[in-house]
Amino acid sequence: MFTIEHEFDATVVTLVDEGDAPLQEDVVVNGFAECITVEQYDPREDRMHRITLSIAQMRDLATAIDLPEGVYRRAAQQG
Repeated sequence: MFTIEHEFDATVVTLVDEGDAPLQEDVVVNGFAECITVEQYDPREDRMHRITLSIAQMRDLATAIDLPEGVYRRAAQQG
């Protein structure tokens, strides 16, 4: 399950793990104009972990999901 919320400065997607245990903590993806952050709470350390991706890195990740092993470079975008 996931939710999408449009806030003033970001689009927030929350991914909720469902199904058989063990379940993972929610993953929160914040989409800003200049970057994407991915956050997940770690109960072992009692803290939130955050990863920041550039927009280009996020595009690469989205493209990579369906590709086989290898080294790739996306074509430069026009405009």
